Amino acid sequence: MNLVAKITEEIKEAMKSQDAVRLSALRMLKSSLKYTAIEKGVASEADLADADVITVARKRIKQCQDAIEGFMKGGRHEQVEKEKAEIAVLESYLPAALSAEELAELVKGAIAEIGATGKAQMGAVMKAVMAKAAGRTDGKSVNAEVQKQLG
Repeated sequence: MNLVAKITEEIKEAMKSQDAVRLSALRMLKSSLKYTAIEKGVASEADLADADVITVARKRIKQCQDAIEGFMKGGRHEQVEKEKAEIAVLESYLPAALSAEELAELVKGAIAEIGATGKAQMGAVMKAVMAKAAGRTDGKSVNAEVQKQLG
């Protein structure tokens, strides 16, 4: 079962169990998937690859995090909690994140593979690491580790 089918099934389950937060998060994700399908020119969101679903889920998480910042500034703590709960739902569709040690090893391997000696090759190292990480980490973490290792 691909991720889109899993999301569809979980929407049905959330409706049956009347889990409003889960239902809201899944509906927003499904809506974002429909927009992505239109952008990519595929027939429906069911035709999207799991990698596309993961990318869309990451975007939705980022949007929720941005909303949390705004709600914190506005003093709307009930909305902050709702957004945090939605992030927890969305994170269940992401692959397991890389540990700090795994990320350090990936960066070390990419530096050796490219033969990078300084910060001038940072872009090439970042590109190689992001390709190997395959959505299991964010760019900020990779950037920090690459800077640390390239000195």
